[in-house]
Amino acid sequence: MTSTTPDPTRNPAPPAASRAAAKRAATGSLVGLALGDALGFPTEFNDVPSILAKCGPWRSMDLPQPAIVTDDTQMTLALGRGLRTALSRGTLAPLRMIRPVREEFTDWYHSPENNRAPGRTCLVACRKLDDPDLPWQEASQIASKGCGANMRVAPVGLIPGLSPRHRAGAAQLQSALTHGHPTALAASDLTAHAIRLLADGAEPTGLVGRLRSYALDMRRAYHEEWLGDLWRHSTADASPEDFIARGWDECLAVLERLAAAVRSPEPEIDPCLVTGDGWIAEEALATGLLCFLMFPGEPLTALRRAACTRGDSDSIACLAGAFAGAHLGADAWPAAWADRIEYRDELLALGAAWDA
Repeated sequence: MTSTTPDPTRNPAPPAASRAAAKRAATGSLVGLALGDALGFPTEFNDVPSILAKCGPWRSMDLPQPAIVTDDTQMTLALGRGLRTALSRGTLAPLRMIRPVREEFTDWYHSPENNRAPGRTCLVACRKLDDPDLPWQEASQIASKGCGANMRVAPVGLIPGLSPRHRAGAAQLQSALTHGHPTALAASDLTAHAIRLLADGAEPTGLVGRLRSYALDMRRAYHEEWLGDLWRHSTADASPEDFIARGWDECLAVLERLAAAVRSPEPEIDPCLVTGDGWIAEEALATGLLCFLMFPGEPLTALRRAACTRGDSDSIACLAGAFAGAHLGADAWPAAWADRIEYRDELLALGAAWDA
């Protein structure tokens, strides 16, 4: 009698890291982020009727010519360069990470190309980070949960080989350098976790549930070795556990709204009406994910839906692109778009290093 039980020693499934490398998930995610950023740049601050009048039907939106990006992509690259430098010196660790990322952020602050309507939180924090004698916790804008931290966190999710603890700590630390609110930390952690799951082959249909489980598990985990005494700079919480739980609770609330939206998707309705306008971290995560999850096999449609929104269109679209690229890989993006994105060479080099 022949057994029908699969033999795991015959044609075993490749490990997650191999699957991510085979599809070039890092390159796909970084290019997708930049494409979404460029597509959403001209529509940010516009309502949907104005976007439709300017661009025509949203399903036919074309990449602008030239394909110029915003501070979202610039800061993603700054973080990526800082992480690459830190990793060249050994295992990723807080002290090894802080200096090069801090330097990259302040270099961006002084760059003449920092002229793409950057957020006030990033500008204020980076100006303070430029003082080498100031502890980074004092530069952090503890009251800000703007989306400027999780729009750039994709590189943390794309680095292969990080343990979950290291990925969570690095995602929260890069947020805390500028956006110190606990919801900004939690949303950045969730964004990096989602990108890693997708890069490793997770099915989009189960993604929201897995993120919710992760948030519940992490709800009172304060990464002191990465964040130091950051929580003490907030006057709202009695303990580090209370501090971080406040952020996870806000993310859990928006994940509930996202789960309901994914169960009954309505693609012709502005996603911002469902999960928020994206100016704040948890809403940018949820609305970017919603756009991706409505069209998991149609990456350009996901970007177009994200760019045709009333809210922070470039950040929503860059997150949707990062998720889609991590899921589908570099071949998701047509050469007619990918070949003309600003910073193309640097995006490809950074992606190739983590796809190798």
